[in-house]
Amino acid sequence: MLNLSTPEIWFVCGSQHLYGPGPLKQVAANALHVADALADSKQLPLKTTFKALLTTPEEITNVMLAANSDANCAGLILWMHTFSPSKMWIRGLSVLKKPFLHLHTQFNRDLPWGTIDMDFMNLNQAAHGDREAGFIHTRMRLARKVVVGHWSDPEVHERIGAWMRAVRGWHDWQGAKFVRFGDNMRQVAVTDGDKVSAEMKLGFQVNTHGVGDLVAKVDAVSPSAISTLCADYEKSYAVAPALKKSGARHDELRYSARLELGLAAFLAQGGYKGFTDTFEDLHGLRQLPGMATQRLMGAGYGFGGEGDWKTATLVRAMKVMGHGLAGGTSFMEDYTYHLSPKGHQVLGSHMLEICPSIASGKPSIEVHPLGIGGKEDPVRMVFDAPAGEALNASLVDLGNRFRLIVNEVKAVKTPKLPKLPVARAVWECKPDFKAACAAWIYAGGAHHTGYSYSVTAEMLEDFATIAGIETVHINADTTLPALKQDLRNNEVYYHLAQGIRA
Repeated sequence: MLNLSTPEIWFVCGSQHLYGPGPLKQVAANALHVADALADSKQLPLKTTFKALLTTPEEITNVMLAANSDANCAGLILWMHTFSPSKMWIRGLSVLKKPFLHLHTQFNRDLPWGTIDMDFMNLNQAAHGDREAGFIHTRMRLARKVVVGHWSDPEVHERIGAWMRAVRGWHDWQGAKFVRFGDNMRQVAVTDGDKVSAEMKLGFQVNTHGVGDLVAKVDAVSPSAISTLCADYEKSYAVAPALKKSGARHDELRYSARLELGLAAFLAQGGYKGFTDTFEDLHGLRQLPGMATQRLMGAGYGFGGEGDWKTATLVRAMKVMGHGLAGGTSFMEDYTYHLSPKGHQVLGSHMLEICPSIASGKPSIEVHPLGIGGKEDPVRMVFDAPAGEALNASLVDLGNRFRLIVNEVKAVKTPKLPKLPVARAVWECKPDFKAACAAWIYAGGAHHTGYSYSVTAEMLEDFATIAGIETVHINADTTLPALKQDLRNNEVYYHLAQGIRA
């Protein structure tokens, strides 16, 4: 995956000097053992590094400041092996800028009932210490994830892994650059938003280049590079005969390759992690980038159609979160509905730009009229997405805050669509079509989404917690009365939240 770093997670253990040097030496050894076990876990996507046993306010503050300044530290796991008076942690936690997870565990899994004594009790009192830590986290209004269970439990690893993936997505956003070629589609509200607020709150920057800057890169691509890429297309995909080297429309495939190479060069030169375009601003380009965008998304770039920069950034973050997992993530749109009394379904697609990471088989490469934009017929990949558990996510700007909306869905086998030459997915919404669509609309969800088979709702909830933004989760348990009340409550909470931090 392009432009993907591999940061580490610091493991920090708390205790105090009251116990003396012997027990503290044992606590440090136990903490190192736990950290090493997490580092060896196949369920965890990031390396866990034991950083310190902390027993004084000065030690705590110094480690937190060091975490802030270390670009390779994405977050911290905190554990209180023994009792660690939490007033010691106030200054350190108040300056910490990295996300943290509170692991409520203990070194021993089973109690030695026949031999347990007060020495054992004093050494193994995470039940005591973690409650003290939890109070100060809550008292300081600190956003964090709490995971409970023995450190060897696979379910504990799974939940830590979800958090690590969210942390990695957040880490990837910090300082990230996204480019818009032109502005957003004219008169459209939801794809627009406050890019200054986004950079302040979420850490990435979004800037615009005129499409002419892209045209210059596209025009500079060499014929030999185009020929090489076209040969790769024929090896990797089912290329329509008319587009093959000997075909009547091979020049259109070559132009699509030119678009891909030009876009890739522009993004690489600028250090961008995603981009948007719009069919209303294609001056100097012969086609709306179709397969070029699909292939670049497949390589890891975020994308949003019609200038939708929020979805471009979200798709990138979701790709980072799902990296290494089965399935894939794509830009998506709820395009049209099947409203049969036998079952309501959504046909998801877009004009062209669906990522091949969610293809159920080898995509075909075809060329067809677009019917919008007034340019040449664009080349695109055509494929069906697989059946399975999936989700749609939307990041929207409500003016006073950002909201992340997540709907869990179940993708089904795509019916035969012989006259619809685009990539597509079909799904059923949870809890059901009517409730899910109403909930989405009440929440202000966009028509563009990040659609994923690999990213889970837990990852996105953890991500929103780290970002300090609102989450609306639509799933099998959603009811409209409860959701509407939650939305009303959230309006009050987010209006007052900045005033109740003390």
